[in-house]
Amino acid sequence: MTPKIARFLVERQPPAPCLVFDLDRLEANFRTLRSTLPLAEIYYAVKANPAVRVLERLVSLGSCFDAASFEEISTCLAAGAAPSAISYGNTIKKAAAIRAAHAAGVDLFAFDSAEELEKLAANAPGARVYCRILVGNEGADWPLSRKFGADLELARELMLGAGALGLDPCGLSFHVGSQQTRTTTYEAAIGRVAMLFTNLMEAGLDLRLFNLGGGFPVRYRAAVPEIDEFAAAIMQAMTRHFGNALPGMLIEPGRCVVADAGVVASEVVLVSRRSREDPLRWVYLDIGRFGGLAETENEAIRYRITTPHDGAPDGPVAIAGPTCDGADILYQRTPYRLPMALAPGDRVLLHATGAYVTTYASQRFNGFLPLAEHYL
Repeated sequence: MTPKIARFLVERQPPAPCLVFDLDRLEANFRTLRSTLPLAEIYYAVKANPAVRVLERLVSLGSCFDAASFEEISTCLAAGAAPSAISYGNTIKKAAAIRAAHAAGVDLFAFDSAEELEKLAANAPGARVYCRILVGNEGADWPLSRKFGADLELARELMLGAGALGLDPCGLSFHVGSQQTRTTTYEAAIGRVAMLFTNLMEAGLDLRLFNLGGGFPVRYRAAVPEIDEFAAAIMQAMTRHFGNALPGMLIEPGRCVVADAGVVASEVVLVSRRSREDPLRWVYLDIGRFGGLAETENEAIRYRITTPHDGAPDGPVAIAGPTCDGADILYQRTPYRLPMALAPGDRVLLHATGAYVTTYASQRFNGFLPLAEHYL
């Protein structure tokens, strides 16, 4: 938690639940990433946090943007981004959305199937396109690979045929999964995609784009490799496969730019036990999976939680949200311990919640309002 957020929480006492976000921390994270991987163009993954003030700050820093929908594209344009700075990176798009994006000036689109490629040819004639390759996601707390990506054989066929459809097949991409904690997974993916990239160049395609996706992790409860470790592994792998003839590199970070810039302030609603003999207490917060903490599904993302009683005697807890849905449980298997003094009305903080929380929040499930947001 940054000093700016801490002061705001003390001085303003905003009603819970809410996200408090430090834009200066976002800027520091962005600058660190740019200095660590200076040869890669940064395309911020808008889905991580599409708040207007986040996008405006990133525009001022010269960021490009990875958008997953025409609505995200429109938000970026309204924040001052140039159409040429936007990639429509979702491989699943409506024809109407492709037409609207192309009409707005967006000229870079992702695909991973013949059907999507044909849709792009019909609705974004002449556009630059890149194929997403299926790669391993080992080490990712939030894997993505089963839904997206073409295998190498199909990708080669599609890329070679894109020109005949009037498109410009300009590159390849992959994604190693969100909250990726292994540098070796990037190295393996680069090797796999570089092989196809070189093969396509030898076949006569003018490839200029090598998109390494996102996935860079942040620290929640457990330590993760620092960004410079990922950068070193990436550049070593790129040099190993391309030598001095490096293609233009893109990265699509989201989590590592915004996560630790935000803190969710929540209120304890209830602390109870299932039986008098059970040592496990159930702690119910006023935010849960439907309020924005969807990444706790399967207890994948484990947020660090602090309370006013930290340092006092504690005990094991299960942590759940406030709704009437039985699936609204954050942590039951993960060994969380919270102070025995914790009581209804206490304010607790969930750290590094600047990514994905606001966009995952439901609209009035059980009547609860969406998470309030404060950008400082």
